[in-house]
Amino acid sequence: MASLSIRDVYKTYPNGVPVLKGVNIDIEDGQFLILVGGSGCGKSTLLNMIAGLETVTKGEIAIDGKVVNNLSPKDRDIAMVFQSYALYPSMTVRENISFGLNIRKVPKGEQSQIVDRVSNMLQIQHLLDRRPGQLSGGQRQRVAMGRALARDPVMFLFDEPLSNLDAKLRIEMRSEIKLLHQRLGTTIVYVTHDQIEAMTLGDRIAVMKDGIVQQFGAPQEIYDSPSNLFVAGFIGAPPMNFIDGKLVEQGAGVGLELDTGVARSVLNLPFDANKVRGHVGQNVVLGLRPERITDARSSHDGHGHELQRHTVKVDVIEPTGPDTLVFAQVNGKRIVSRVHPGANPQPEKEMELLFDVSKAVLFDPKTEERIA
Repeated sequence: MASLSIRDVYKTYPNGVPVLKGVNIDIEDGQFLILVGGSGCGKSTLLNMIAGLETVTKGEIAIDGKVVNNLSPKDRDIAMVFQSYALYPSMTVRENISFGLNIRKVPKGEQSQIVDRVSNMLQIQHLLDRRPGQLSGGQRQRVAMGRALARDPVMFLFDEPLSNLDAKLRIEMRSEIKLLHQRLGTTIVYVTHDQIEAMTLGDRIAVMKDGIVQQFGAPQEIYDSPSNLFVAGFIGAPPMNFIDGKLVEQGAGVGLELDTGVARSVLNLPFDANKVRGHVGQNVVLGLRPERITDARSSHDGHGHELQRHTVKVDVIEPTGPDTLVFAQVNGKRIVSRVHPGANPQPEKEMELLFDVSKAVLFDPKTEERIA
């Protein structure tokens, strides 16, 4: 196992294009770090720099306290699993897994033991004599993981390993990778553009945009307390609702003016009035997760706060099985809520929704940073 420290790291290509702009990340031995963001945010470049496949323009990358900027990939004691599997088509599964062991001149008897151990762990013992062309995508990804495991490195690097798989197989392999981490306890750095993978796999998540880490923290912390509009909208499926409106004084507190197309009202907010007083009378953006807007049958008011009732006109419904997504207009913008299927929402009909603002967040529409 090994800790990882990324200190003020910059990457600029020879044509002058900046890719990473001062990245700082620290994880402990055995943690599972997710680098997540859209295409071109710099996450794969950062992974390649950890691996030694890209040079660092400025800053330091340290593995287990040792700066590795000038170390070659083979001297960093890491193993990488690629999106494309990168298996040798002419070799059997056994030969692919043991390829790195051969290069390092590991004795044949020991190689055999390692291949048996790894194949048992990944449940691919019956595939050892097949070639990659005879395997499914999920089986090939297991072989690629097996080749990495055979090295017994201090750190694993995964570069979007599941993006070529179908939805069902992605879910299965996600569980396999998580189980693998629980068994081995080895440090993992994992790149993905899929925020569901990020939430389900990681101990720590770095949400990236334009070469900058927008937020770094535990999955639930990022989900509940996003630092800005980008993070709030990127993490979560369906994403967080953003309700534009005017912040007004409401008794001793504050509220947001609402227009649902059925009625005008004020949504009471839980924020300290003294902390947001500078924004009273101004437009703000209220962030509210879909599961916080629901129907009476689905609501679970176990926190002692009052659920606020507002009537909307239903635009569209999307049944998902365990719940139904209801889309409606609030302040001229479409929002989505999660309701119980038994609520039987109907398009073009009015419906009473309950708003739970206990986990609401408030953003400045100009800076897009969180206010409260």
